[in-house]
Amino acid sequence: MQLRHSIKSLAEPLAIGPVVVPNRVFLAPMSGISDRPFRQLALGFGAGLVVSEMTVGEKLAQGNAEACLRAERAGQGPHVIQLAGREAHWMAEGARAAEDAGADIIDINMGCPAKKVTGGYSGSALMRDLDHALGLIEATVGATTRPVTLKMRLGWDDSSINAPELARRAEAAGVRMVTVHGRTRCQFYTGSADWSGIRAVKDAVSIPVVANGDLVRPGDLGRMLELSGADAVMVGRGAYGRPWFPGFVASYAATGTMPVAPGGRALADLVVGHYEAMIGHYGERNGSRAARKHLGWYLDGLDAAPATMRRAILTEKRPDAVITMLRAVLDDGPVRRAA
Repeated sequence: MQLRHSIKSLAEPLAIGPVVVPNRVFLAPMSGISDRPFRQLALGFGAGLVVSEMTVGEKLAQGNAEACLRAERAGQGPHVIQLAGREAHWMAEGARAAEDAGADIIDINMGCPAKKVTGGYSGSALMRDLDHALGLIEATVGATTRPVTLKMRLGWDDSSINAPELARRAEAAGVRMVTVHGRTRCQFYTGSADWSGIRAVKDAVSIPVVANGDLVRPGDLGRMLELSGADAVMVGRGAYGRPWFPGFVASYAATGTMPVAPGGRALADLVVGHYEAMIGHYGERNGSRAARKHLGWYLDGLDAAPATMRRAILTEKRPDAVITMLRAVLDDGPVRRAA
């Protein structure tokens, strides 16, 4: 009974400073994935909060076209722009630019493990120098009237698990919520997320803590919440090919029943609509290329998608031909994976 109550709490609103979100199941910021079209889909299916792709604060402040595209609002609901950087000045300028772009919440990335990010002393590399990390946090908080949140990992490696200390210092600096991916940077995405490691962060602060990492089935929720003690959960790779999954998890939390994933004509309409939205967002050439990974994940979720047709869809450059093939495969194709 206690555990069921804990899961049900995910269907309740959550205050992030003055911003209130409708439920506690969020879509993670993912570079190359959580662009405006994908966030719009996740919101439409009921995700409590969606976060933009990581955006370099300096580039956003300078009006870089790609950075501005990443920071576009996805639709109704709070607009969260995630910033990355290594210099306090540019984090502050990026925060001001994000606020000007309509951000309701500004999230700081201290969790990205990618070498091109950590090599520039950004992302999870900042967990190796908490004094420097704190300087970036203070600069960001001081530059905006919007609530600032922070996303991190457990630490750089197993010998430096310092997420609780960073969370404590971030709260003291004015951060309103922290999200913790239950891996170290050196793990990247290997092994299993350590949800119990998030508990130490929850015990260290009074602000909301969000658990992230390996939420791929509704059956994961009970153990994730029991071990982490988190106030909310965030879905990352579990939403690949399933933009409905965060919202469906929120529905499961409220009712105890998982909605049925789209199939047949409804799935075809969703996938084609997503493909067309990406072309509209990026332009035909770039949109077609960016959409291929999503199309591959959608096709991977089918009981039967002939390898030759899959290859043809993912290599075809003409949007009208892609759409024709998608409908031929998806209109009658049941979804293999659970929602």
